[in-house]
Amino acid sequence: MNLYEYNAYELSSMLKDKKISSRELTASVFDRIEEVEPKVGAYLYTNKEAALAKATEIDNAIANGEDLGRLAGIPIGIKDNISTKGIPTTCASKMLENYKPVFNATVIEKLEAEGVVMTGKLNMDEFAMGSSTENSYFKSTKNPFNTECVPGGSSGGSAAAVAAGEAIVALGSDTGGSIRQPASLCGVVGLKPTYGSVSRYGLVAFASSLDQIGPFGKSVKDVALLQDAICGYDKMDATSVNRSYSSLYDGLSENIAGLKIGIPKEYFGEGIRPEVKAAVMNSVKELEKKGAIVKEISLNSTDYALSAYYIIACAEASSNLARFDGVKYGYRAQNCDGLVDMYEKTRSEGFGREVKRRIMLGTFVLSSGYYDAYYKKAKLLQKRILSEFNEAFNDVDVIITPTSPFEAFKIGERSGDPLAMYASDICTVTINIAGLPAVSVPCGFSASGLPYGMQIIGKKFDEQTILNTAYAHENIFGAFKMPTL
Repeated sequence: MNLYEYNAYELSSMLKDKKISSRELTASVFDRIEEVEPKVGAYLYTNKEAALAKATEIDNAIANGEDLGRLAGIPIGIKDNISTKGIPTTCASKMLENYKPVFNATVIEKLEAEGVVMTGKLNMDEFAMGSSTENSYFKSTKNPFNTECVPGGSSGGSAAAVAAGEAIVALGSDTGGSIRQPASLCGVVGLKPTYGSVSRYGLVAFASSLDQIGPFGKSVKDVALLQDAICGYDKMDATSVNRSYSSLYDGLSENIAGLKIGIPKEYFGEGIRPEVKAAVMNSVKELEKKGAIVKEISLNSTDYALSAYYIIACAEASSNLARFDGVKYGYRAQNCDGLVDMYEKTRSEGFGREVKRRIMLGTFVLSSGYYDAYYKKAKLLQKRILSEFNEAFNDVDVIITPTSPFEAFKIGERSGDPLAMYASDICTVTINIAGLPAVSVPCGFSASGLPYGMQIIGKKFDEQTILNTAYAHENIFGAFKMPTL
């Protein structure tokens, strides 16, 4: 077995026991990148020389008996909307094509303190707007299980890199499913943490009340390790929650006897492929055999959630992206006739079609005469959705749904139909609206060999219960199997 095929928690033990070196591991990952990156296209920027130098530094620290983090020496890929000092952070957009931040995001500072080895920046839908990673200005990322299919989005590069062995673990961001949906489509584990549990300082904002950074891994243990490293209060983020966080990794248990699982009927209705329903329910039955208690529940506002999400997200995007005007940084159009013309040309040329579509929609719903009709109603629905989840959690410990209504689709199949593309998020957007944690775990394969994902949703700050449920599921169905490329 090649080193890049191992889980992070396994490699951590091997590094601490000096069975392998970080430089050896990092070289293995970069050899894999060179081998499969032309087929997958997960990276926008790779960091080989600096990564190998960092790996050597970690090896010396281990040899000297220094106290290092559990992820010390582990290669990690970073989604390209997370600020990395002196390293391109483009958000996969022409607008930021040549932008190099002068500061690190808080999560990067935490990971550097942990001793991780950063392999590079991963492709995404432009400004995190999309569900297929086809909206990147630079290139489309392919699904490692079938390179004719999408990896999901917007964190498609992160999911594909982990699935293909081009990174041991990765960071993504999730605004409406952008960690969980690509995790599902690429057959890996992806966690959207509770809103406020991971600092957003240094994350280029899409929708500030919905965005959340989170981890990808090949196993539940890997995701727990990475979440432990990045969570915590940050005074630089006004939405960060000041509370104590116990180690999710140390708290992992596959004992789910007595666990109450809610199955919301609205998530198994029209639009969900029958094969996906069957795979998820088969997983639920296996959890039931392990002592879990299953009951059907109802979340009545689910049918309206997708509409509410796109109103809220686009409204916030229209405000957040106003800063990209060609004045202070980023792309600036040439040969302009005055300031207003420069604004118009810069934004018209610098943003892609999907980003402009969402800015226009957001500006419309916030405009005079339409604010009350659209945005205000969406915010009221947001409160109702959270209330319904809270009520459901009075009776159950976790809620299980499909992650995506279907497996990975062909590249170009939905790119001409925005509404069909938006439907990819139908199972995931409610979690961001409510600010809850949720994890996607693999739960089977289609007849054509494409992965299905199961979503496990929990109460706020109860990542431990959903990860324990995921860990029990993983121990039933077995470890991740890397696709053949």
